[in-house]
Amino acid sequence: MNYLVLSETGLATARRIQQELGGVIHGLAKNIKADDVTPFGNTRNCLQDLFTTGDPVIALCAAGIVVRFLAPVLDNKHADAPVIAMAEDGSAVVPLLGGHHGANKLAQQIGKILQVSPAVTTTSDTLFDVALDEPPAGWRLGNPQDAKAFVAALRDGASVQLNSEAPWLSDSNLPLATDGSLKITVSDKALSGDAQHLVFYKQNLALGVGCERGADASEVIALVTETLTQAKLSPRSLAGLFSIDLKMDEAALHEAAAYFDIPARFLDVERLRQEEPRLANPSDIVKAEVGVAGVAEASALAAGGELIVEKHKSQRATCAVSRSDTIIDATNVGTVRGHLAVVGIGPGRADWRTGAATTALRKADKIVGYKLYLDLIADVIVDKDCHVFGLGEEEDRVRAAIELAAEGHNVALVSSGDAGVYAMAALAHELLDRDGTPATWDRISVELLPGISAMQAAALKVGAPLGHDFCTISLSDLLTPREVILQRVEAAASGDFVISFYNPVSKTRRDLLAISREILLKYRPEDTPVVLARNLGRPTEKITVLPLKDLKVDDVDMLTLVMVGSSETRARTRGDGTWSVYTPRGYAAKHNPQIKENQA
Repeated sequence: MNYLVLSETGLATARRIQQELGGVIHGLAKNIKADDVTPFGNTRNCLQDLFTTGDPVIALCAAGIVVRFLAPVLDNKHADAPVIAMAEDGSAVVPLLGGHHGANKLAQQIGKILQVSPAVTTTSDTLFDVALDEPPAGWRLGNPQDAKAFVAALRDGASVQLNSEAPWLSDSNLPLATDGSLKITVSDKALSGDAQHLVFYKQNLALGVGCERGADASEVIALVTETLTQAKLSPRSLAGLFSIDLKMDEAALHEAAAYFDIPARFLDVERLRQEEPRLANPSDIVKAEVGVAGVAEASALAAGGELIVEKHKSQRATCAVSRSDTIIDATNVGTVRGHLAVVGIGPGRADWRTGAATTALRKADKIVGYKLYLDLIADVIVDKDCHVFGLGEEEDRVRAAIELAAEGHNVALVSSGDAGVYAMAALAHELLDRDGTPATWDRISVELLPGISAMQAAALKVGAPLGHDFCTISLSDLLTPREVILQRVEAAASGDFVISFYNPVSKTRRDLLAISREILLKYRPEDTPVVLARNLGRPTEKITVLPLKDLKVDDVDMLTLVMVGSSETRARTRGDGTWSVYTPRGYAAKHNPQIKENQA
């Protein structure tokens, strides 16, 4: 959930709601200065960015602002994220978009917190105390395209026949009558509705699936579709796709679950063995291979209810279906596949953090990282379960993140800069690749989220020193032998690369930078520009440009990136006092015959 605030008054109201509901506050930078607020400069851009994440947006500003700024990015009412406009002092709460995708309910929650009545305007909510196109959890509307016409008929005085038991409908203010001209049916059978007949599906069916390693998702989807069609069951009544945990990393199962818009959940062998007495088609071959006499039937039964569709087979997959008397809550069955997002947060500035990285942090339920890095993203992870590690505990940090993911959590492992540049991504892949790692580790999904590297940030602060060929070298000899480091410095110097030195010095290692300086002076002029970038993106940021001959170890620490230009890199101060450091690519020579001749 995101709050957009433009004033201190709005900030105070947002904080009252945040205490109860959580979420991240975004404040207009010129008006709001607070450590727990993510700053933004352009209201239109911020509001559109927040809306496109799909998370609820609470805008504490005039409704007209929200309408004008979001109009260009609206899609359709069935896809729009919940958006609420609020008076800055909390005196008015108006769900503007996504009313039946959570905005109405959220407005009611906010109303209770602030003790005001939300201005809910959707017809079914106001007249009948029920949202027919947003049924409660465990129910699905089979023909949402007919809901508008159905509600219009209700508004005009029509009554409704309710043909099945559904407390959320019978307890509402719907005008129910045995001879109603409108009809609502609850079923798990495949039925066709229309503008006078809404069909709701109770999610009480469990889909058990087994497949060979590497099976194609299209085969699994086709098998399930055919099986449901033959049994005259609707896929909208499926509560989840269930299988053995050995298949947790099977892409076909996850693609099939996404196709039917249901969660994929996985059960261990011990739990599935408990269902063996109820299997209709036990197999000794399957038991010898995976430890249980039938994956599809046992998985369906373990989710609850009785088997109503025995095992159906295709060439490489099997499926079965069970039915429960009550709604099946898939979140209480087995475990979900864990996810590890290795997130690069950039050099420290909130507005330099990529949208993908911010989204991953918001979605994660576990955050793992070095304390300094977590402090830099405190505004985003304020309501998260954080696992904090110290400097030098990199392997422990990554191992903890992987283990949490293997337990079924959505984990964000935080790196500064870019996750793949001298950061946690390589170590994560290395640990996953080591011999003897637990089998559960290899079942998690892994995602890498890019960030702005220190090298990029430093370069763009002063101009374009990376305009031509460049490389990076870490001067840390904790994991790399000194002789190897110096070989790389020699090669990069002789190759005339722009060089970015990471980890240039430490408390106990202060000579490698000095030695590197002497190597570089053999190959390039004394006045070669050097950029010292310390604490990039943070309040104490300091950028210095000096000639190579004046580079001193005492001017550098572990929080400094040292960038040494090539023999072609130029540096000058502009009229406003800013630096222009750049490495030309040779365009001048390309278009100037005299320069070409001189170079020859």
